[in-house]
Amino acid sequence: MGSSVNRKILLASRPKGIPDESNFTVIKESIPEIKEGEVLIRTIYLSVDPYMRGRMSNAISYAKPYELGEPFLGGVVGRVVDSKNSRFQVGDYIEGRLEWADYNVSDGKMLRKVNPELAPVSTALHVLGMPGLTAYFGLLYIGEPKDGETVVVSGASGAVGMLVGQLAKLKGCRVVGIAGTDEKCSYITEELGFDAAVNYKTTENLETALKTACPDGVDVYFDNVGGEVSDSILSLINFQARIIICGQISQYNLENPSMGPRVGGQLLKNSAMMKGFIVSDYEEHNDEGLAKLSQWLREGKIQYRENVVIGFENTINAFLGLFRGDNIGKQLVKLTEE
Repeated sequence: MGSSVNRKILLASRPKGIPDESNFTVIKESIPEIKEGEVLIRTIYLSVDPYMRGRMSNAISYAKPYELGEPFLGGVVGRVVDSKNSRFQVGDYIEGRLEWADYNVSDGKMLRKVNPELAPVSTALHVLGMPGLTAYFGLLYIGEPKDGETVVVSGASGAVGMLVGQLAKLKGCRVVGIAGTDEKCSYITEELGFDAAVNYKTTENLETALKTACPDGVDVYFDNVGGEVSDSILSLINFQARIIICGQISQYNLENPSMGPRVGGQLLKNSAMMKGFIVSDYEEHNDEGLAKLSQWLREGKIQYRENVVIGFENTINAFLGLFRGDNIGKQLVKLTEE
């Protein structure tokens, strides 16, 4: 089983502004014994995600806040190393929302099996997991892109954004991505097939750059970042445009969120729609989404990229790196071999 020690990461304090290492603490415990109906899971990959910043606050939101002194919970891919549950055998790969720890005990109710023959098991945490479904439902169920339309996505090189752009291309759209480095912009255009990219950090005038990239205006905007980047899109939206609010990472670390333009007028005069969502809104359609994403992945119609940090001891820094813009693609921490 490897080490007899189980490390866990707990929330030590609630951050003010950008989190730092003082907001976390690491403890060591014995590996727990399982009871009848339970399984013991050894973590292979941990997912670190921007939404977790919101759960570090005690503000009311769609997700329950983490409690002080309690473990972080997030997406985990692991392997069953002991089982007293008839649904799971030793050696099974699983994905679930579990503690940031070397080992987790579960009753199995919220776990799904992962087939390593279909794709690398890490994909259960991105393209064939929550980020993939987020892109699928947000773009296709809310955005409803049509052939020839222009789709703009912010946070375009992240785990969700890169998939949104590729799905929009499959629908015959012109796709423009917004990202924060030239490397990210090159990746989404040269490797993922986006039609254009805008570096919001270096362009002299973001609105002008977007207008050049979107000569026919914007029909669908998939918003992962909020703030000034999203404000710049509003003047470019077309009649009956659809604006999908998926994330607001530019605002997560602000103690007093910035004020932007009043959006009502732009939405009204363009008969446009702005809708926020979270992936669990559509969970009854998860099987459909995963089946389609799996098919497109097998057929080579969608690609992905992982930014894998090695070692449990680097988990906190990997999480903080999300807010520095370190990652291209899905940010993962690998604890053990598959």
